[in-house]
Amino acid sequence: MPDTDPIPALIVRPASSRGQTRLGWLDSRHSFSFGEYRDIHHMGFHALRVINDDRIAPGGGFGEHPHRDMEIITWVLDGALKHADSLGHEFVLKPNELQGMTAGRGIYHSEFNASLTAPVHLLQIWIRPRERGLAPAYDQRAFDPDSFRNRFRTVASPDGADDSLVIQQDALVSVGRFDALHRVRLEVPVGRAVWFQVARGALAIDDESLAEGDGAAVNGAAALTLTMREETELLMFDLAADDPPRQS
Repeated sequence: MPDTDPIPALIVRPASSRGQTRLGWLDSRHSFSFGEYRDIHHMGFHALRVINDDRIAPGGGFGEHPHRDMEIITWVLDGALKHADSLGHEFVLKPNELQGMTAGRGIYHSEFNASLTAPVHLLQIWIRPRERGLAPAYDQRAFDPDSFRNRFRTVASPDGADDSLVIQQDALVSVGRFDALHRVRLEVPVGRAVWFQVARGALAIDDESLAEGDGAAVNGAAALTLTMREETELLMFDLAADDPPRQS
């Protein structure tokens, strides 16, 4: 039988290869297929379906639109985002605050830059829920910036551990802000998969270099060393690996 190459444990998704949507008020980069951008090799990663890196111009935004059967998480990096939804919530989301929506059987919402003078930069994340037709829900959580310093802090989880926001999936979302040269040793156990997304800064995962906007997928058990090359903000998604990976 012919030899087959082993699947690498770590696969990098360079920022430059992401999809892009540009409008007059929006510059959005898509780690996975989204909207008019479609790439059969990047349809998601296990339950992680969307990571959109959005920059919205002053006064710009998304008018009221529907979602269903998705866990939607928003993390603001700079600026402020104004949210309103069909459940009656109206809030402004700022850095160090995480927003989560269970779209469930249906929810409408709008998102606008809360400023008329400064842009807003955010990551919007979609995670497939554990089941369809759940009751729509909204939550927003503020975190102490010191809780991210040189460690991963869980910000979303299925059980609300460590005062995290609850999501309806076997997934952990963590954020870390690390000093230059700081090292982190991680073990990915059997049955789990991990996606890293570099919000800003640069690091090496073992021998692979990543910069702002890059992502990296880890399939299967692995021992990893993360070495920060400069001050770095990093999101980590710890996902159940009980379905086929959706990232080639």
